[in-house]
This record gives sequence, C-alpha cells and structure tokens, in this order.
Amino acid sequence: MQLSKRITGLTGGGSDGWDVYYRAKQMVADGMDVTQLTIGEHDIGTDRSILDAMYQAALAGHTGYSMFNGNKNLRDAVARRVSERTGVKTTPDNVLVTPGGQSALFATHNAACDQGDTALLIDPYYATYTGTIRGAGAVPIAVEARADRLFQPDPADIAAMANGASSLLINSPNNPTGVVYSGETLQGIARVCQAHGLWLISDEVYDTQVWSGDHLTPRALPEMAAQTLVIGSLSKSHAMTGSRLGWVVGPEEAIYHMGTLATHTTYGIPGFIQEAGCFALAQGEAFEAQVAAPFRRRRDLVLGLLAGQTTVRAIPADGAMYIMLDIRTTGLSGEAFANRLLETHQVAVMPGESFGKAAAGHIRVALTVADERLADAIGHLLSLAGDLPRESR
Repeated sequence: MQLSKRITGLTGGGSDGWDVYYRAKQMVADGMDVTQLTIGEHDIGTDRSILDAMYQAALAGHTGYSMFNGNKNLRDAVARRVSERTGVKTTPDNVLVTPGGQSALFATHNAACDQGDTALLIDPYYATYTGTIRGAGAVPIAVEARADRLFQPDPADIAAMANGASSLLINSPNNPTGVVYSGETLQGIARVCQAHGLWLISDEVYDTQVWSGDHLTPRALPEMAAQTLVIGSLSKSHAMTGSRLGWVVGPEEAIYHMGTLATHTTYGIPGFIQEAGCFALAQGEAFEAQVAAPFRRRRDLVLGLLAGQTTVRAIPADGAMYIMLDIRTTGLSGEAFANRLLETHQVAVMPGESFGKAAAGHIRVALTVADERLADAIGHLLSLAGDLPRESR
C-alpha cells in the first residue's frame, strides 16, 4: 500500500534537522558521557507544587473528557494573563487551549491557509516549522534574516515575497538565534502583513525569557489584533514541557473554527493537566522569573567565556534559552563543526543548518545544563575552534 504524499513529504525529502541530536542520544545509550546542549529542555524539571496540583486534580476526578477547546477556567486564566501583559483586551472566546505550542502551530496554519497556499516563515526557524506547514497542506517559503543584520528580519525582504501568500510565521524571542525582534522590526512586519492581507502567526513561547529590552507582541500594534494569531505555552515559562499545554490567542471567529479542528483532531487535553495549568499561571510573574533565571545567568557565563578570543563570535542573545555562535572563521560548516565537537569532545550542539540556510556556519547552544558542566563544554568548544585553521591563516 502507498502512503500519502503529505505524510511522506513532511521533511521536504531531506533531513529533519535532528541528526546530531540522534547521534548524541545513541552515544549515551552506548554508555558514553555526552553533554547535551541540543534541545530546550529545562534541567530543573516541573516544580513539585505544580505536580502536586496535577495529582490532586486527578484524584478529584478531572480524568474524564474535557472541553475540546479548553476548559473555561484555563481559558479565563490565559485571557487575564494576556490582557494584563499586553494591554490588548482578551476574553476566553479569544483563547484556544492546545496540546502544547506544536499543536498550536498546526492549528493556526490550518486556520490561515488553504491547500497549496504559500506560508511564509523567517529563516532561521525552529526545526519543526516547515514540516508543520506542509502537514497543514501549505507550502513553506522561507525569508532569510541575514547574519549581517544580526538575524533581525528585514520587512522589505518579506514584502518582496508576500504577493499571493496567506500567512507569515515569526518567532520572538527567537529559537534558534536568541534574538528579540525590535519594535521597529515588528512594526515593519505589521505594515507588510496589512498591505498584503497576511495572517501573522506569532510564536511567543519564550515571552518570559527576555534578557534585554521588553517583549512586544505584534497583536498589540495598531489594527493588528484582527489578523494576528499568537502562540503561547507553559512549556518554557513553567518548565512543563512534558505536560503539553499551550494555547492560541486570536480573533473570535478564528478561535471558534480552530476549536472545531480540535474536536476532530486532539479531542481536548486531560482535565487534570488543565487544572495544573491554572495553578501554574496563578503563581505569577515572580515564579516565571525564577524558572527563567538560570538561562540569563548561563548566557552571561558563556559570553564571559567567549571574551578575549575572536574565533567564535556570539550573536546577541537577548532572550530564550539558547545562544547562537558564529564559527565561520574555523572554515567548517555548522554541521561539520557540530559533528567534530561530538566526536572529539562528546559535546552535542545543534548545527545552524538544522534551522534553515541563513544560519549556515553557526551552531546553537542550549543553556540547559548546570553552570559548571556548561562552562566545561564551552571550554571544549573553544579548544576545538582554536585548533582549526582560520580563514586568515
């Protein structure tokens, strides 16, 4: 029997971008000690108080079917959070609860795109973006955010590719680069979306991890609430990656129809997890700052270790739990460098090429291990980079 082109073509016929990660996992399975700096997984785990709330909710009977679009109390909590932090009036009817941000990406592209439509996204992009767009039946077209602009997208580049497109996907704070899009960048993007009638899909799952400046949601820009779909999640803000609890915020009509999609796909999220989500959100900004603090500290640690050498250069990491490093002076691609680092020093990082073309010659380091182990890994990375011939030699 033949499988559908949609399911077999999710990766576009190439790698899914996770080859180094898979190699590192196999090395660990074979008994080797590998420092994993590949994925955005907190090293602290979900806080015990949230797990207790989840457990008590299950014991209280929240184990049956839940509302397919999310229980009212959780949609209320998300709406309050969004209203307070963005200044944009948001009601529960503007909120769809999803099984994590990944499901929200799928739902938003189903809402914004018909079969065969062009869906724009910014390169570098998170590794699942293109496959998610293909899974929704659309055609992903990448707009490069250039390294010489420190990976801030140029609205003019987006406008040049916007004719006939249905949507634009952006992500700030950004994974993989750690870049936070400036107000000027977001205002330019908003103008392009308005001029070309694009749905703007804004992935904001790292909104609590901003180290420099302030987080700005494009939904708060003039006239943009009607054409913006914002993706949020408790995965990064509350170290609840395995709980799979996210949301979409957008216009009521779009949320209503994405709720219908949920009825026919996810069929809702377990009630005891939603109750734990309500508890987590009620802990407030101080709790979220506590979860985020190690990543700010580790970013500063890495920047300090990079000072005084010129072989490896850091892209300004203003947010998120990653730092992107420019290793082009070594003469290796990001993929070749990452594989060499894994083979010779047992340190696993993600090649820039895993996230599109724009970050070729870069690597992404996840700040997700204890400070001492991270410092040791960066030392190995710099040692390898220093041993390789520079372009100027």
